[in-house]
Amino acid sequence: MGIKIALVGNPNSGKTTLFNALTGAKQYVGNWPGVTVEKKEGKIKGKKDVLLADLPGIYSLSPYSPEEVISRDYVIDEKPDVIINIVDGTNLERNLYLTTQILELGVPVVIAINMMDIVRKNGDIIDVEKLSENLGCDIVEISALKNQGINELVEKAMANVGKSITPARPIFAGAVEHAIAHIEELLLHDKPAEQQRWFAIKLFERDQKVIDKLNVSEAHIAHIEEDIVECEKLLDDDSEGIIAAERYNYIDSIKDGFYSNKRIRKEKLSAKIDKVLTNKWLGIPIFAGIMFLVYYVAVSTVGGWVTEYTNEVIFGEEGIPALISSGLKSLNTAEWLSALILDGIVAGVGAVLGFVPQLLLLFLMLAFLEECGYMSRVAFIMDRIFRKFGLAGKSFIPLLIGTGCGIPGVMASRTIESPKERRITVITTTFMPCGAKLPIIALIAGAIFNNSWWVAPSAYFLGVVSVVISGLILKKLKAFEGASSPFIMELPEYHLPTIGTVLRSMWERGWSFIKKAGTVILLSTILIWFLSSYGFENGSLTAVEDMNNSIMASIGGSLAWLFIPLGFGVWQATVGILTGLIAKENLLSTLGILYIGLSEVSDNGAEIWGNIQAAFTPQAAYAFLAFNLLCAPCFAAMGAIKREMNSGKWTAFAIAYQCVYAYVVALIINQFGNLFMGAGFSLWTVVAIALLVGMIYLMFRKPGKNRLQPRLAN
Repeated sequence: MGIKIALVGNPNSGKTTLFNALTGAKQYVGNWPGVTVEKKEGKIKGKKDVLLADLPGIYSLSPYSPEEVISRDYVIDEKPDVIINIVDGTNLERNLYLTTQILELGVPVVIAINMMDIVRKNGDIIDVEKLSENLGCDIVEISALKNQGINELVEKAMANVGKSITPARPIFAGAVEHAIAHIEELLLHDKPAEQQRWFAIKLFERDQKVIDKLNVSEAHIAHIEEDIVECEKLLDDDSEGIIAAERYNYIDSIKDGFYSNKRIRKEKLSAKIDKVLTNKWLGIPIFAGIMFLVYYVAVSTVGGWVTEYTNEVIFGEEGIPALISSGLKSLNTAEWLSALILDGIVAGVGAVLGFVPQLLLLFLMLAFLEECGYMSRVAFIMDRIFRKFGLAGKSFIPLLIGTGCGIPGVMASRTIESPKERRITVITTTFMPCGAKLPIIALIAGAIFNNSWWVAPSAYFLGVVSVVISGLILKKLKAFEGASSPFIMELPEYHLPTIGTVLRSMWERGWSFIKKAGTVILLSTILIWFLSSYGFENGSLTAVEDMNNSIMASIGGSLAWLFIPLGFGVWQATVGILTGLIAKENLLSTLGILYIGLSEVSDNGAEIWGNIQAAFTPQAAYAFLAFNLLCAPCFAAMGAIKREMNSGKWTAFAIAYQCVYAYVVALIINQFGNLFMGAGFSLWTVVAIALLVGMIYLMFRKPGKNRLQPRLAN
């Protein structure tokens, strides 16, 4: 029998470079059985009887991705003679998180600290002997790229073959160590001594794969659960979070003895800021305050003023429309063509482009928050909350990306390993107000609520709350139930982003919006103008003076009754909703053609859209806003949902859920708004109350064995 060595490390730690350096051309590449994860094996150069297995790059040994399961199953079941754990010396603390887990597997370990040439160049110092003493294993300094230290690493690995293993020393808090020791004594006395601790920790984390592997009885699970729950209450975290925190606490407690980092002052400053911004009590209120400020500035104040100026001066009656009208008259343009250009294209596209300043300001501030490192902290803050509501911590990343555009937001969900959590994230990502929905928010805020400070921020948080509510509801369905997976990420240091980076990010997002206005929305406005300007009289197509007699009015009128309980059961609003499915910005251009008279200017010179004010009550306007924010996204985003779901049935379920949820929320807003405005009870008020009670019940009920579930194929 030959010698088997497993190569384990984080992604981007130089593992592939080291593997290639050790094996040369003597490699065998395929897939691990049952999964499409690459399997690489090779003979070490000069060692014909030594097989090196390059295990997938991982951050932990938790069972939440195929890579993690493969790596730990290989070590537990295949029992390699030695593990080479490659560690990135420039990110030592993050990499040692995986190391602390590997040391518990009961296999001899040799640590290869890679990129030591860069470490020395940075002026950092790693005391290898001290670190080796703390971890209880051999450590070799290498540079895989420059082929330095490779031979010494092979020699150390060979010297550890057959070496007896001392179980990992206690590294956790007393209460946790007590629970782990109890689990070892109760369930693992027949397991190899060197692996007992690893199995005990996994049982403490409620690792279902280990529970199944050990065939632990329900009685024993209930018994150890008492210790686990006691630790969770004492340390105010779930069991997985406790173990992760204890590992990092251990690393932090020993790092000063072996690690000197020139960046330490900068890191300490970031740590001090994080004590406030990521505090479990202050983190959420601070995030809410920051996002309130972002939307307040972008929509209600600075952005609102700039947009008001743009609409009044550039697209006002003395601006572009007047210039185009004058030019058309000088050319003796046909009446129908002038109407198309002025009442269709200029009114429609202009209504959309008028909100570009607000969009650019919003994208500018979001880009700054992302580049300075704050948004990574928000993902960390939201992880604990999201997991309680059935979502993965990683779900926040698609939601964050979705504030720019729902399409990449939906696509970003593929980083979530659990199919059930991924589906919930895909369904809820488009609840976040993307850039295309911001003009709708600005329209309602300006036309109905006189740019009130609360409208735009509340629209953003309506999306966040809807994600949480949906997570609670969907998680109770059998098709979505299961433990939420933890979220491990590296928090970058805070830094001031460069002006160029922020401006580039702002322009990339803004230009995408402008391009859509010049293509999809332009074509849509032409179609909308035609359908709203022509109708059938006596069986023939003819121009109509009254839009209520147009083809568009007939289309919208046939569906408008659906929205009467929501307060906007008129054909114009219905048509806006339908055209918004092509592109959400279309809703604005549609209203620009059907409602907005650009010549309507108030006494104070600020443009107001009186026709919209006359058509909507405040409660109906906010219900209209909520419905369009939460209902099915544009066709392009639906296509992204179809690609990520990879199932027509699941896509149909996602779209149906979004539409039903949006309808229910809008109904509740309008009916309760009517009630508070003194309209009194109606049948629909009773329906709204019943639906609200039903939502609360679905959110907080306990899952049952025979509960309703969508019968959909995986």
